[in-house]
Amino acid sequence: MANSSGFNPEVFISHQFPETTYTYNERDAAIYALGVGACARDALDENELKYLYHKDGQQFIQVLPTFAALVSLESIPNISTIPGWQYDTRLLLHGQQYIEIYKPFPSSGCIKNKSSVSGLHDKGKAAILEVETLSYDESGELLCMNRATTYLRGAGGFSTSSHPFSYSKHPTNQVSAVKIPKSQPFAVFEDCTHPSQGLLYRLSGDYNPLHSDPLFAEVAGFSRPILHGLCTLGFAVRAIIRCICRGDPNMVKSILGRFLLHVYPGETLITEMWLEGSRVVYQVQVKERKRTVLSGYVDLNRLTSLLLQNTAQDLPIKVDCSSGKVTLAGK
Repeated sequence: MANSSGFNPEVFISHQFPETTYTYNERDAAIYALGVGACARDALDENELKYLYHKDGQQFIQVLPTFAALVSLESIPNISTIPGWQYDTRLLLHGQQYIEIYKPFPSSGCIKNKSSVSGLHDKGKAAILEVETLSYDESGELLCMNRATTYLRGAGGFSTSSHPFSYSKHPTNQVSAVKIPKSQPFAVFEDCTHPSQGLLYRLSGDYNPLHSDPLFAEVAGFSRPILHGLCTLGFAVRAIIRCICRGDPNMVKSILGRFLLHVYPGETLITEMWLEGSRVVYQVQVKERKRTVLSGYVDLNRLTSLLLQNTAQDLPIKVDCSSGKVTLAGK
């Protein structure tokens, strides 16, 4: 545990992680898109075929913005290399993912990652750890930033004074709290996960047995393997791109997802969306259990002309999420 005699939090937060690379191609991007439900209901879906196929003569497939989360997957396991830090990975909970997108992802490439500890907080019986990863493309330009927040049960109690140790490299108000509006959602999208969704998503690189091994899941307290939290996040952002961005993934600027509860593969996800300026606040509920499993927001680079008209004049808008069409209500 982190409260062992060899653990020094000051040394921990200054630890220099080795640079890593993440190499991928169009096949990896397409497998990821399938893993988060693209074209699952309709193989001819004109809004999503571009993530899987060179639709209408396009030279390359497009890449979903949540693909950015994959490039930092190896950052969390690397903390086990820090002297004095020991923890049981079965007790690790992924609490939050924050992503900033600086330019669209190419359909293939070799990404260089630079990771650092951006936050460490002693909560007594547990610790909260934040690892930030900056990712650069082959030209050296900054492509995206990931900040993964994990809750480490049993890893707290390492403070050396009466005041609990707390360190954060980024401004505390950079990721604002998510407050779900009480008004009716601007748009709602219902999507079904497949019973084998977790087995498909794991092919993108997250091989945690919690999502595939029935016995491991049972030991962890679940009746069967659960879906990856980042997979659920991919479903939610894909719904927002479809309903709010009219199918344009390049409108996404930043993403926050807070993982509240597990999802079982095969369950139905209902994504509710509220438009607040250029921010889309959302929450995801499991239809069968009527439980909220994910909440957060997506900041957009811009709004479509019709959404700008709605924001300025408070005009009623009708969103058809099945087709991705946005029209003035009554038209």
